[in-house]
This record gives sequence, C-alpha cells and structure tokens, in this order.
Amino acid sequence: MYSHTKYLLLLLILLLSCRSSDTSSSENSPNIIFIFADDLGYGDLSSYGAEDISTPNIDFIADNGIKFTDFYSVSSVCTPSRAGMLTGRLPQRYGLNGVLFPDSHTGMPSSEYTIAELLRDNKYTTGMVGKWHLGHKHEYLPLQQGFDFFFGIPYSNDMASTVYFRGNNVVNHFPDQSLMTKKLTDEALKFIETNSKNKFYLYVAHPMPHVPIYASADFVGTSKRGLYGDVIQELDWSVGEILKKLDKMKLLENTMVIFSSDNGPWLTMREMGGSPGNLRNGKMYTFEGGMRVPTLAMLKGLIPEGIESKEIASQLDWFPTFASITNSEIPKNLTLDGIDIRGVLRGNSIGFERDYLFFDYERLEAYRRGAWKIKLPYEGWPGTWYKSPIDAHDTLLFNLREDPGEKNNIFESNKVLARNLANSMIKKYNSMGKLPKSIVIRNDADESHLRELNIKK
Repeated sequence: MYSHTKYLLLLLILLLSCRSSDTSSSENSPNIIFIFADDLGYGDLSSYGAEDISTPNIDFIADNGIKFTDFYSVSSVCTPSRAGMLTGRLPQRYGLNGVLFPDSHTGMPSSEYTIAELLRDNKYTTGMVGKWHLGHKHEYLPLQQGFDFFFGIPYSNDMASTVYFRGNNVVNHFPDQSLMTKKLTDEALKFIETNSKNKFYLYVAHPMPHVPIYASADFVGTSKRGLYGDVIQELDWSVGEILKKLDKMKLLENTMVIFSSDNGPWLTMREMGGSPGNLRNGKMYTFEGGMRVPTLAMLKGLIPEGIESKEIASQLDWFPTFASITNSEIPKNLTLDGIDIRGVLRGNSIGFERDYLFFDYERLEAYRRGAWKIKLPYEGWPGTWYKSPIDAHDTLLFNLREDPGEKNNIFESNKVLARNLANSMIKKYNSMGKLPKSIVIRNDADESHLRELNIKK
C-alpha cells in the first residue's frame, strides 16, 4: 500500500512538473504582433483624448493591457525611427540619420542585427507587412534583414515607386492606395492563419496616415475629423480584424499585441495631418509633439489589465524586452541603447531615474531625465511646405510632469539644475564613443545644362 501510494505521489509530481514546464515554455514564447502607424499624433486616438475619432479596437489594447503616457520614438522622422526600433540601437551608431528615398543607393546596414533576426534565431517565424523605408536594394530589403515573409511598399506612400513587393520582387507597380489598409490587413491575417501552429513575430507597418491619405469607401465619412479621422478609424478596424483573427485561432491569450507610431504628426499637412494633443509641435522636431507617441501593449499573464505607465520608455526598448519575454539570446558583443521594460509592463517602476537623448539627424538636440528636459539652442527655421516654422531659441528647460506642452521655459530660475542636466547629457553622449559619418542618402543631380539653357524647373 505504501509502495503504491509512493508511486502515485511520484507520478503526480512528474505530471505537475511537466505541466509547469509547459506553462513556463508558453510564457517564454508568446507570439508578437507589432502594429506601427505612420505620422500618427499623440492626440489622434480616443484613448489619448481624441473626441472626434473613435478607436475602440485600439483602445481595447489599453483596456486589456498598458497605456504609456511618456513613450518616445527614436526620431522625429521615418527612416531612423524604424531603424532604431528594429535594432534597439540609436541609428546615429550606424550613420542612418536621415530619410531614405527611391533614388537612395543605401539603407540600414545589413550588419545590423534586427528584432526579426533575434527572434528567427529563436525559431520564430518572422513576417512583415506594410512600409519598410530602410532601403530598396536587395541587400537592404526585409528578407535580408531577418524576415521570412514580406508584403508591402519600400518607401513612404508619397514617394515615387510606391509599389507592392512580395518578398524581393515587385508584384504590382500601381497599387490602389484607397484599398491599401484593407490589402495589408488581409496579408497580415493570412500570415497569422498560416503560422498559427508556429511561434511568430509579425510587424505590421501601415503607410497611413502619412500623406497622401486614403480610406476605403466603407470608411469615408465615418469620423468627425474629415478624411484624416476616417483613415484612423480604418486603421482601428484593421486592429480589430487582427484581434478577431487571434481570438478565432485561439492565439489571443498567448500573443503580445503592440500599437504605436513612428513619430509625431505632420503639422504642415494641416487637415490631412494629425494632432499632437496637448504637446508642442510635431514631426521633424524634437519637441514632445514630434517625439512622444501613443503606445499601447497587451499580453495576458504578463501585462495587467487597464494599467497606465508614466515611466520614460521608447521604441529602443522593444528589442531587449522581446528578448526577455521570449528567452532569446542577445549576442554578447551587441551594444544596445534600449532597456528591458518587462518590469514596467508588469506594472512596476523601473527603479531608477531614466534618461533619454533626442537627436535631429546627427545633431544632439535635447535630453530628458526624470521629469526634466533640457533643449539646446536652436537657430530657428523660417518654415516651408514640409516643415513648420519655429523661432530661434536659447537653452530651454521644462518640467514635463507639470508642463508636457513645453510652454514654460524655467531655465533662468534653474540654472544649476540645467547645468547638471547638460553635464549628464554630454556624459551619456560621449559614452557612445566616436560616431560614424552619416550614410549618403542621395546625390543632387547635375543640372548645369538647364542653367545654360535658361530653363527653370
């Protein structure tokens, strides 16, 4: 009897051990879907205060996960922002400081190690749908940067060569942009269904609401903010379709879903651009409106429901965080600028005063530590069709907890604090070592013949 009881006890322990091991394996290998909007402003989601745009599906992520209030892009423009997110490294480390174009012969260096490579090395199937914007030459395309699957466009949708790629090949030279959100959503859903039995990472980079903006006939006229709002509501529909597919495939509870934006809104596009909410300025500037982006994430079992984080976090942090939650190994010689925010996702403070550098191309412009942000002198900008005007300014200092709109410069009354912040900024910048020259983005055409012929373009 004793022997039989002992046998049953051992069997129970083994079963529990196996179950525990399975649970641990499941928790350490969630699917990941990262949804990236383009030029979406801090004030363009209902969960961030928009009253004229309805985003119930995106807000569902906040209700069932975490909403960040102080989350930063890597750059105020497209290319370096995306590069930094995918590598966990400031793009200044590899010279990718500007925006690539269809006549660029360069791209994100193939030597950079991406999230897709990190996860594929851990037996994840990796897919990307949407806008790439990190180079269109063969060596720079997604399949050469760690992705098993790619369907999308190589650059922004206002640039020449807005074509659909499937893998490394162009499959449609004339995509209908009014159907682009639906088409990309359909490709994302197919990827999820095809890989439902695999661990997968899916990067969905919507070209919208970057101009020119388009919505399908089903969404035109549905919002209270004109076509721009219609576009956002169609993006919200897309998020809803992804969530429904995950639920149908019984993957929702083991999939991390993130929604964010690459940078702030393009204000010179007026009604076709977004809103920074209560933040200052927008795209192309390192004021909060250009760099602070709406960001939401959910994962059952890791992220509590309906929490809000005021911790400083950034797109740089996803690389080490994904490594942490998937138990993926980061190469020992890889220098990262992001930090693992798994504790923040659990609802905990990171336990120290986080700081952050702000760059405009290769130029260091600002620094935040805790509540404080110091901004270096700026020569001003007269304004063009593509970039908002701004007056020249001397050193600026803001308390972002009290003044997120950066309206009150408190430098004169806090010079000791400003000096300490400046010293910390310089120390952090210098710790990066010697940075490479900027990658050549494009060359100007020689048009001397036109001048000789007195022909004006």
